[in-house]
Amino acid sequence: MRLKRLALGAAFLFSVLWQPLLAQDVTLTSRDGSIALSGILLGYDGEFYRLDTIYGELTVEGSGVLCDGPGCPNLHDFVAELKLSGSATMGAVLLPALVQGFALRDSYVATRQVQDETHFDYHLSDAQTGKLRAVFRFRVTNTDEGFADLLANEADVVMALREIRHQEQARAQEAGLGNLTDARRSRVIALDGIVPIVAPGNPVREISLLDLARAYAGQITNWADLGGPDALISLHAPAPRTGLGQAVEDKIIRPVGLRMSPDITRHARTQALARQVAQDAFALGVVSFAEVGSAQALTLTGACGRALRATRRTIKTEDYPLTAPMFLYRPARRLPKIAREFLAYMDEPSAQIVIRRAGFVDQAEEEVPLDDQGNRFANAIAAAGTGVPLSELQRMVDVLSPLRRLTISFRFEPGSVRLDAQSRSNVHKLAQAFEQGRYDGWTVMFVGFSDGEGPPGPNRSIALQRAETVRRAVVSAAETADLEQLTLEVEAFGEAMPMACDGTAWGRLINRRVEVWVR
Repeated sequence: MRLKRLALGAAFLFSVLWQPLLAQDVTLTSRDGSIALSGILLGYDGEFYRLDTIYGELTVEGSGVLCDGPGCPNLHDFVAELKLSGSATMGAVLLPALVQGFALRDSYVATRQVQDETHFDYHLSDAQTGKLRAVFRFRVTNTDEGFADLLANEADVVMALREIRHQEQARAQEAGLGNLTDARRSRVIALDGIVPIVAPGNPVREISLLDLARAYAGQITNWADLGGPDALISLHAPAPRTGLGQAVEDKIIRPVGLRMSPDITRHARTQALARQVAQDAFALGVVSFAEVGSAQALTLTGACGRALRATRRTIKTEDYPLTAPMFLYRPARRLPKIAREFLAYMDEPSAQIVIRRAGFVDQAEEEVPLDDQGNRFANAIAAAGTGVPLSELQRMVDVLSPLRRLTISFRFEPGSVRLDAQSRSNVHKLAQAFEQGRYDGWTVMFVGFSDGEGPPGPNRSIALQRAETVRRAVVSAAETADLEQLTLEVEAFGEAMPMACDGTAWGRLINRRVEVWVR
C-alpha cells in the first residue's frame, strides 16, 4: 500500500512539474494527508470536484478532501454555475422564460445581466437573504456553435433546434462526453414547427411541400406558378448554420434531392425574417411556428387534396409534417444540484404552462374527443375503397368512439424500426405519467396506422407490430409504475385513416404512426 501511495505521489509530482501553472491549478488532498491529486479544476458543483489530470478527467467527492490552489472555490459562499450555448431562438425567449418560472417556483430572485449581443447571465439569489446561489450563463448564437462549445468544454448544455449530427456525436464520445443520443443525455423540452409564410397581402394561402422545395431550389421563380400574381418570388430563409436553417434543408430540400438556391436572403434571427416577409408582397419565407408574427402562414397541401395547417395541436401530435423538436443536450458529467433541479423542473406542469405562454408548443398530454376529429374521419371516408372496406371503417369507429386520443404520437425514422427523436422523448413522458399513476384505472390503447403502399392485410399487420413495439418501449421505460393498475391494449387499422397523401415520402411518413387512445 505504501509503495502504491509513493508511486501515485510521484505521478502527481510529475503532473505538477509537467503542466504549466494555470489560474485553475489545484491540489486535492485527503483529510489524513495520505493521498494528493493535482490537476486543472474544471468545475465544482457544491458537492464534487471535477479535475483534468494526467489520468484523464476525474470526479472527486468534496467532503473527503481539502483543496489548495488559486482555483479552489469558496466552500462557504459557493455559487453554482450553468453554461448554456446554442440556438438563438431557444436562448432568446424559451430558456429565459423557464429560468424565470423556475426562480419563481423555488423562491429565487432572477436578475438578468447582458454582457453583449450574444452573452447574458441570469443571477439567481435567495429571496429571503439576497445571497447569490447560482449564475446561469447564456451564449446565444446557433446550434452548430452550441455543440462546438460543448466539445471545447465551454458549455454544460446545448440548446439545439435539430438532432445531433453523427460526426458531432462521434467527437463527443471520443472526448468522453458519453452517448449524447441516450435518453439521459438528450431531451425534447418543447416543440416548434417549420412554417412557410408570405405577406398578408399576398393572395397565395397554400403550397405543396414539393413546390416549396422547388421554390427554394430556384426551380419555381414566379408567383404565377403558385397561383399568385405575375411577379418574381423573393426568397428568405434562416442562416445556414442555424438549427432552423439546417432543419429546412433536412426536412424540405434534401428529401426530394434538391439543393438550396444561392439567391436567398439569409437571416441570423427568424424574427427579423418574419418582419421583412410581412412587409414584402412578393416575399416567401420559412420561420418557426412561434415566430410567424404579422406574416401569413401557408397551409401545406398534397396532390390528393388533403391540407395540413400548423396549429398547436397538429404540431404536438406530429400530424403537421414539419414539426421541429427543441432539444437540450448535456454530457455525461455531474451538474450542480440547482442545475439538476432546473432541468427536472422542465418536466413539471407549471413549466409546460410557461412554454405555452412563451409562444411554443408544450408537451403536456391533452385528450382529444372523437367529436373534435371530424377532418380525420372525413379523410378516412374519402380514402375508403377496395383496400379499406366500409366494414373496416365501421370497426374503427366502434373501437375508437368510447375513447379519446392523447396528443402524443409515435413515429419511426425513415426506413428504420427506431423511433424518431420526438417519439423517444414521448416514450419517456408517457412512462413518467404511468409511474406517477395518472392513468391508474384507465384503459390505454396503442393504435397503429400505416401508409397505403402495399396490400391492406400486411399493412395492418405491420401497423400492429409497430403499436406493440411502442407499448413494449413505454412499459420498459416505466420502471417504477404499477402496471397492474391500468389496462394496456394494442390495435391497428392499417391505412384506414390517412393524414397526408401517399404520393410523397413525407406523406407516407406522416401516415405511418402509432397513436395513444384512452378511456
